Amino acid sequence: MPVTFIGVRHHSPACARLVAETIDELRPAYVLIEGPADFNPRLDELTLGHRLPIAIFSSYRDAERRHASWAPMCDYSPEWTALTHARAVGAVPRFIDLPAWHPAFAGLANRYADAELRYADVMTRLCRSFEVDNVDVLWDHLFENASTDGLATRLDTYFDLVRGDADPGDSDSARESYMSTWVAAAAAAAGDAPVVVVTGGFHRPALVAAHTAGTVPGDDWPAVPHMPDGAIGGSFLVPYSFRRLDAFDGYQSGMPSPGYYQELWESGRQGAARHLVEAVATRLRRRKQPVSTAHLIAAHATAQGLAIVRGHPSPGRTDVLDGLASALVNEALDVPLPWSSRGMLGAGSHPVVVEMVAALSGTRVGRLHPTTPAPPLVHDLDSELERSGLDGTADLDLDLTRAEDRVRSRVLHRVRVLGVPGFRRDSGPATGLEPVLREHWTLRPSTDRLSAVIEAGAYGATLADAAAAALADRAAQAGRDVDALATVLFDAALADLTDISQRTLTDIESSVGSAPDLGPLGRTLAIVLTMWRYGHLFGTARSATLGAVIAAAVRRILWLAEGIRGGDAPADPGRIAALAATRDALHHAEQQLTLNRDAALEVAARLATDPDVPPDLRGAAFGFRWSLSPPPTPTPPAPPTTSDLLSAPQTSAVPSTPAARDTPAARDTPAAPDLPSTVDAFAALDAPTVPGAGRAAGVLDPVRAVRGAFVPRSAGDWLAGLFALAREEVLEHPEVVALLDELMSGLSADDFLVALPALRQAFEYFPPRERETIAERLLARRGLGGSGRRLLRGGLDPAVVAAGMALDDLVDAVLRREGLAS
Repeated sequence: MPVTFIGVRHHSPACARLVAETIDELRPAYVLIEGPADFNPRLDELTLGHRLPIAIFSSYRDAERRHASWAPMCDYSPEWTALTHARAVGAVPRFIDLPAWHPAFAGLANRYADAELRYADVMTRLCRSFEVDNVDVLWDHLFENASTDGLATRLDTYFDLVRGDADPGDSDSARESYMSTWVAAAAAAAGDAPVVVVTGGFHRPALVAAHTAGTVPGDDWPAVPHMPDGAIGGSFLVPYSFRRLDAFDGYQSGMPSPGYYQELWESGRQGAARHLVEAVATRLRRRKQPVSTAHLIAAHATAQGLAIVRGHPSPGRTDVLDGLASALVNEALDVPLPWSSRGMLGAGSHPVVVEMVAALSGTRVGRLHPTTPAPPLVHDLDSELERSGLDGTADLDLDLTRAEDRVRSRVLHRVRVLGVPGFRRDSGPATGLEPVLREHWTLRPSTDRLSAVIEAGAYGATLADAAAAALADRAAQAGRDVDALATVLFDAALADLTDISQRTLTDIESSVGSAPDLGPLGRTLAIVLTMWRYGHLFGTARSATLGAVIAAAVRRILWLAEGIRGGDAPADPGRIAALAATRDALHHAEQQLTLNRDAALEVAARLATDPDVPPDLRGAAFGFRWSLSPPPTPTPPAPPTTSDLLSAPQTSAVPSTPAARDTPAARDTPAAPDLPSTVDAFAALDAPTVPGAGRAAGVLDPVRAVRGAFVPRSAGDWLAGLFALAREEVLEHPEVVALLDELMSGLSADDFLVALPALRQAFEYFPPRERETIAERLLARRGLGGSGRRLLRGGLDPAVVAAGMALDDLVDAVLRREGLAS
């Protein structure tokens, strides 16, 4: 039962040649290949006549786990060579690894993970011994640039050293145990015929040891695990590209510069070196970079010299790259050359170096044979795009008030949610808060579209189902990031996918209910409330999903607000806006969503009267109560008797009720209750004017509240909260504006300078037309004519005025000190 084990590095031309030569020489009965065993019944799909690179894409989704992985293959992949040469010599090829959805692959994005990356100590010692920079340069030095004599022995020695006696871990142990059962079964089935096993080099020592020990039964072919009930997934071929294969672009399981290795596979070392120089020169010249014949001669000479010094029979990849960098880059580099380390191209790389790396990467894109089976989503998407007239190149301007444009917009947003390239939205509504009802889209063909749609097929069979599942995943991943959650919900509205699963709804409520910050949570509530109230275009009006989010957000905002302390903290627009959004939710959705107004008013009452709460939050809490409290309904007084009339004092008084004060006479004679100190103001904030009214339902006295809260260093912050929550109420009570005029006019120059920045921020909550109304009232209060608009536009900067006031006070003080004051 001769079994030949070949350990390989994935996407290595040297290993691919060794596999091809071994199979051609041995002509085995079976060729076993590291690959997903559940794809064995469909191996014929791999031979349909594709243009490589392609990949086997596998997906898995259940209630607890999501997984996606790719097994890419190109012309010089050892796995592809094993498949094609097995068929050429009449051998039976079989994939022998666990299915890619198996828990053993959890957390592994790409099926082919290089073992040497996990055993950095060994690699570090080898790189130091051979005086090379990294594992890729080491691999080229030992195998790609070396003689083919004794290649198999050198590979075995290399992978034995990499494996050592390290514990492979549960994942690799499970995979190797399963692959060993395939080896034993193939050896038993082959009899005296050879069997060739092609796997990643890290697994080879374990498979050899298991086979030598003979402890694995080989009576039957191993069973292939099936997906659990309720799970969704499968495997399909997808087009791939050299860009996705390139380690410089983030692919960690392969080799860098796939374009170079393709040439190395097709043309040998001399041809690959020549092609590399030509590709770099052509690319740089297209970008108007000066590359002369002298540059190329210098690069060639340097590469030849480096190859000799490094012991290479001909210039290899890094020899040529170093030669080109020496000839073409004349200034100091801010970052190391990318091929001196393993990983993605670093930020700040020299532009010429970037172009060199891109030239080596190559532009090849794979293409599937037209008869290749595809997931149902591919066909459903084609039908949806054709039906909506979106299957070509177009620049679309969609009017969302038109039914036919809304249908097209929903299709495009579902495609966008799935990340399918070639569909770009240039403008349109972003949050639901802005009054934007038009969208502009750019539709262009993309070579990556088919692979993206096949991969998106893991979410569902139809465009609607797949987009809904993708949004559910994003909602789950948002966690406590309520800004991300708001984006997901609005994307769902744009795509007309507001009916979500109960599990997703529970996740969303949990995320909102555990959000840590008032600002983002307030923004989310404002967006969701707008969609709930006005979402007729998007089908979100009175949505049960959004209603649940609103209710959870209201509860969380009130809970977070009551825990905020820090009496000297400046105004925070985010937390003020959060209370404003909560106020709006109670005002517009209290009955439909059974929100608890009384509980909210109780919280606001506690905030408004707590001196440890920041002033902006106290002001916002008072404005919250003022804007939500019912208007006064005082009991009509009994008709006066004759004795009452005879005993009544013969003096006039300013009426105390808001309705009575709102007269021309009252506007010029503001009420000014005698409040001895600002400490007493906290009681005034909570003092109902209707006898017997409770804290939450009482009618508040805003004049006493403003007077009590007007402390120069924090007045503007308190007013910012008040104006944000009760702007309309302030305008409806002229005596409040009159009191503010009185209080600000009485400030000293120093106090005015202290209060000015926060006061200006506070009055920004009034839009221009309302600021004009306030200005007109102030002019009328002083008996002055003129336009409020002119008053706002004219005059000096308030800061300049305040500085002048301070100078006047200083001059007066000096005059008094010298006895010169009149």
